[in-house]
Amino acid sequence: MSFTNFKVPYAVNENYKTKTAYFSMEFAVHQPLKIYSGGLGFLSGSHMRSAYELKQNLVGIGILWKYGYYDQARNADQTLQVQWNEKIYNFLEDTGIKYQIKIHDHPVWVKAWYLNPETFKTAPMFLLSTDVPENDYVSQTITHRLYDGNVATKVAQFILLGVGGAKLMDELNFNPDVYHLNEAHGFSAAFYLYQKFGNLKEVKKRLVFTTHTPEEAGNEKHDIFLCEKMSYFCGMPLSEVRKVTGMHDDQFNHSLAALRFARIANGVSQLHGEVSRKMWGKYDGICEIKSITNAQNWLYWADKQLYKAKAENNDAWFDDRKWFLKKRAMDIVADQTGKLFNPNILTIVWARRFAGYKRAELLTRDQKRFDALMKNKKYPVQIIWAGKPYPLDYPAINDFNHLVHLSKQYDNMAVCIGYELTLSKRLKQAADIWLNNPRVPREASGTSGMTAAMNGAVNFSTHDGWICEFINHGNNGFLVPPVDYENMNVHDQDEYDMNKLYDILENEILPLYYDNKDTWRHIVKNGMSDVQVQFDSNRMAQEYYELLYNQK
Repeated sequence: MSFTNFKVPYAVNENYKTKTAYFSMEFAVHQPLKIYSGGLGFLSGSHMRSAYELKQNLVGIGILWKYGYYDQARNADQTLQVQWNEKIYNFLEDTGIKYQIKIHDHPVWVKAWYLNPETFKTAPMFLLSTDVPENDYVSQTITHRLYDGNVATKVAQFILLGVGGAKLMDELNFNPDVYHLNEAHGFSAAFYLYQKFGNLKEVKKRLVFTTHTPEEAGNEKHDIFLCEKMSYFCGMPLSEVRKVTGMHDDQFNHSLAALRFARIANGVSQLHGEVSRKMWGKYDGICEIKSITNAQNWLYWADKQLYKAKAENNDAWFDDRKWFLKKRAMDIVADQTGKLFNPNILTIVWARRFAGYKRAELLTRDQKRFDALMKNKKYPVQIIWAGKPYPLDYPAINDFNHLVHLSKQYDNMAVCIGYELTLSKRLKQAADIWLNNPRVPREASGTSGMTAAMNGAVNFSTHDGWICEFINHGNNGFLVPPVDYENMNVHDQDEYDMNKLYDILENEILPLYYDNKDTWRHIVKNGMSDVQVQFDSNRMAQEYYELLYNQK
């Protein structure tokens, strides 16, 4: 196909005609395309699917990572091993487009690949690569590893996504009305647009921003002199950079700059919107921050037979289908770990990105209570853990390895590897309880529990992120009652949450699952209904148009 004067290759719905370019560091659209690490990718992937379903005038801009995030493997003792394997894709179309951008005051060639909407039922997507023979080896490595640990390489990746993506829009003559930055990784696009239009007013007309980080310290900051040296500012003198961004110290805060350049921004849950407005409100010149709660694509994630059995009120079929889903997933667990789980036993799953604040191992900290839970004959349980730590996050890797070693003591505990889209779906289907226990208020939104509920799992969570808008305790899920966390130290908060998790598990969840199957099934179905109504990404993609793109 021709990419001259590019238009989205489907009839655009009139409600969504505003021409939008959506920039994201990662996209999880389907298992074969391994260009994602975790929640940010799952979110953007669902957004692309919903944009296609709603026929929105939107294109996705990302990076074609040669080695992906990493491949999760095992050492001889079953602990985590990080592997980097080259990825090859025959379903991406070579656009024939090559152009140069400046990185470290040096011309770097960029090649654009195209993902056709019909391949995975997404909005059209363009993926950028510097891994071309025209570049020197250092320039080629920019697109080798997602979230590269080298600071200069990471800044170069930010330039590629932002400047490279904005320039591609010009190469295609697409001329977006809106440039949507999904997190601040692509903020360098603002300097390209500033150079193009000559003033901040014209940039503000076109730029919108989604922040995902609920703590100021967690937002990306880099040495401003390094950014200048790397050509992040597109040749703008540092004095002018400081003037237009309001950055007067030596740290360049990408999120703060985005909030000053954007026309409008959003947090990714009601709570996160409130936290963001409070957190950034002390700074001058920031734009309005709305709330648009994350969501996941129902059409891709939900088990349709389970929903059909629910709609027909056929409990026998419903129970049989959930049993089958559990059994199929447990075959994968058995293949990986040698542990054959029983689909009739209450199965708890904790699976998502490993990070300290998510507290993967929280239940295991009380050894006595954990041991009693795992050896309970009256109300037996099975627990599965899965997820990828960042390869340089050694505390998170230590947590993963701790769970692996602990699992050797229990036949009913397993730790899986390879947590990507396919395994994610299967483990959600395996779960009776989807355990989510981040340290409040560190989880901006979270999305894994949404897709778990779409597969007949009951959410059990601390009061954070999207959960605050979803769980009605005992009706569609179970909730650790929130307390005055702000005035608690980390140790006390962790102790409180852990003990409440156990109390609810022992006194409410386990007796209900085994002794009152009808009520349990009712809770499962309520969760399925509520998540379909509130947390399908079609609702989210529509809100982005209504609240961000079409707002002037």
